[in-house]
Amino acid sequence: MFKYRKCPSLASPLADLMLVWKDKIPPVDLVLAVPLHPKRLRMREFNQSVLLADRLATRLALPLSLNHLLRVRATLPQTELHRADRVQNVRRAFAAQQTDGLEGRTVLLIDDVFTTGATVNECAKALRRAGVEKVVVWTLARRV
Repeated sequence: MFKYRKCPSLASPLADLMLVWKDKIPPVDLVLAVPLHPKRLRMREFNQSVLLADRLATRLALPLSLNHLLRVRATLPQTELHRADRVQNVRRAFAAQQTDGLEGRTVLLIDDVFTTGATVNECAKALRRAGVEKVVVWTLARRV
Protein backbone atom coordinates (compact mmCIF):
# COMPACT_ATOMS: atom_id res chain seq x y z
CA MET A 1 0.00 0.00 0.00
CA PHE A 2 2.81 2.39 0.87
CA LYS A 3 4.67 2.14 -2.42
CA TYR A 4 2.15 1.21 -5.09
CA ARG A 5 -1.20 2.41 -3.75
CA LYS A 6 -0.07 5.94 -2.96
CA CYS A 7 -0.28 5.88 0.81
CA PRO A 8 2.63 8.13 1.83
CA SER A 9 0.96 8.63 5.21
CA LEU A 10 2.32 5.19 6.11
CA ALA A 11 5.89 6.56 6.14
CA SER A 12 5.84 7.57 9.80
CA PRO A 13 4.45 4.33 11.27
CA LEU A 14 6.74 2.27 9.00
CA ALA A 15 9.76 4.33 10.05
CA ASP A 16 8.73 3.74 13.66
CA LEU A 17 8.79 0.00 12.96
CA MET A 18 12.30 0.34 11.56
CA LEU A 19 13.41 2.15 14.71
CA VAL A 20 12.98 -1.06 16.68
CA TRP A 21 16.38 -1.97 15.19
CA LYS A 22 18.08 1.41 15.74
CA ASP A 23 20.55 -0.06 18.25
CA LYS A 24 21.96 -2.26 15.46
CA ILE A 25 22.97 0.75 13.36
CA PRO A 26 26.65 1.71 13.76
CA PRO A 27 27.55 5.39 14.11
CA VAL A 28 26.86 7.25 10.87
CA ASP A 29 27.40 10.81 9.69
CA LEU A 30 24.64 11.29 7.16
CA VAL A 31 21.38 9.72 5.95
CA LEU A 32 20.68 9.21 2.23
CA ALA A 33 17.84 7.56 0.36
CA VAL A 34 17.87 5.51 -2.82
CA PRO A 35 16.77 8.03 -5.44
CA LEU A 36 14.13 7.56 -8.10
CA HIS A 37 14.63 8.70 -11.65
CA PRO A 38 12.73 11.99 -12.19
CA LYS A 39 10.41 10.28 -14.68
CA ARG A 40 9.41 7.61 -12.14
CA LEU A 41 9.10 10.22 -9.40
CA ARG A 42 6.63 12.19 -11.51
CA MET A 43 4.67 9.01 -12.17
CA ARG A 44 4.61 7.82 -8.52
CA GLU A 45 4.42 11.35 -7.06
CA PHE A 46 6.68 10.51 -4.11
CA ASN A 47 9.81 8.55 -3.29
CA GLN A 48 9.01 6.08 -0.55
CA SER A 49 12.68 5.73 0.42
CA VAL A 50 13.01 9.50 0.85
CA LEU A 51 9.93 9.57 3.06
CA LEU A 52 11.38 6.82 5.27
CA ALA A 53 14.82 8.46 5.31
CA ASP A 54 13.31 11.79 6.31
CA ARG A 55 11.44 10.29 9.27
CA LEU A 56 14.44 8.22 10.34
CA ALA A 57 16.92 11.10 10.09
CA THR A 58 14.63 13.27 12.21
CA ARG A 59 14.10 10.61 14.87
CA LEU A 60 17.82 9.75 14.96
CA ALA A 61 18.86 13.44 14.96
CA LEU A 62 21.04 12.94 11.87
CA PRO A 63 21.40 15.14 8.80
CA LEU A 64 19.55 14.03 5.68
CA SER A 65 20.90 14.69 2.20
CA LEU A 66 18.73 14.54 -0.87
CA ASN A 67 21.48 15.98 -3.07
CA HIS A 68 24.47 13.65 -2.79
CA LEU A 69 23.07 10.66 -4.68
CA LEU A 70 21.04 10.68 -7.87
CA ARG A 71 19.73 8.23 -10.40
CA VAL A 72 21.37 9.17 -13.68
CA ARG A 73 19.37 6.93 -15.95
CA ALA A 74 15.91 5.41 -15.98
CA THR A 75 15.73 1.68 -15.33
CA LEU A 76 13.06 -0.95 -15.56
CA PRO A 77 11.26 -1.74 -12.29
CA GLN A 78 13.37 -4.33 -10.48
CA THR A 79 10.28 -6.34 -9.49
CA GLU A 80 9.86 -7.37 -13.13
CA LEU A 81 13.34 -8.88 -13.44
CA HIS A 82 15.31 -11.96 -12.43
CA ARG A 83 18.45 -11.63 -10.29
CA ALA A 84 21.03 -11.43 -13.09
CA ASP A 85 18.85 -8.98 -14.99
CA ARG A 86 18.44 -6.83 -11.88
CA VAL A 87 22.19 -6.42 -11.53
CA GLN A 88 22.53 -5.41 -15.18
CA ASN A 89 19.47 -3.16 -15.02
CA VAL A 90 20.90 -0.86 -12.33
CA ARG A 91 24.56 -1.01 -13.37
CA ARG A 92 25.91 2.58 -13.34
CA ALA A 93 22.37 3.93 -12.81
CA PHE A 94 23.49 6.04 -9.83
CA ALA A 95 26.06 8.76 -9.32
CA ALA A 96 27.23 10.88 -6.44
CA GLN A 97 27.11 14.63 -6.87
CA GLN A 98 28.08 17.55 -4.68
CA THR A 99 30.70 15.29 -3.19
CA ASP A 100 32.31 17.90 -0.96
CA GLY A 101 32.08 16.62 2.58
CA LEU A 102 31.49 12.99 1.65
CA GLU A 103 35.10 11.87 1.79
CA GLY A 104 35.84 9.61 4.73
CA ARG A 105 32.27 9.69 6.01
CA THR A 106 29.93 6.85 6.94
CA VAL A 107 26.49 7.14 5.39
CA LEU A 108 23.23 5.39 6.16
CA LEU A 109 21.47 4.47 2.92
CA ILE A 110 17.72 3.91 3.22
CA ASP A 111 15.68 1.80 0.81
CA ASP A 112 12.21 0.35 1.12
CA VAL A 113 12.77 -3.28 0.05
CA PHE A 114 15.92 -5.38 -0.21
CA THR A 115 15.54 -8.23 -2.68
CA THR A 116 18.84 -9.07 -4.36
CA GLY A 117 20.79 -6.06 -3.15
CA ALA A 118 21.56 -4.92 -6.68
CA THR A 119 20.15 -1.42 -6.20
CA VAL A 120 21.82 -0.63 -2.88
CA ASN A 121 25.06 -2.20 -4.14
CA GLU A 122 25.14 0.16 -7.12
CA CYS A 123 24.33 3.12 -4.87
CA ALA A 124 27.15 2.10 -2.54
CA LYS A 125 29.59 1.83 -5.46
CA ALA A 126 28.74 5.37 -6.57
CA LEU A 127 29.17 6.68 -3.04
CA ARG A 128 32.46 4.86 -2.55
CA ARG A 129 33.77 6.33 -5.82
CA ALA A 130 32.96 9.73 -4.31
CA GLY A 131 35.10 9.00 -1.26
CA VAL A 132 32.55 7.68 1.22
CA GLU A 133 34.38 5.36 3.60
CA LYS A 134 31.46 3.15 4.59
CA VAL A 135 27.88 2.66 3.46
CA VAL A 136 25.43 1.15 5.93
CA VAL A 137 22.19 -0.06 4.32
CA TRP A 138 18.90 -0.08 6.20
CA THR A 139 15.71 -1.28 4.55
CA LEU A 140 12.14 -1.54 5.67
CA ALA A 141 11.69 -5.07 4.35
CA ARG A 142 13.57 -7.96 2.88
CA ARG A 143 11.94 -10.07 0.19
CA VAL A 144 12.57 -13.75 0.72
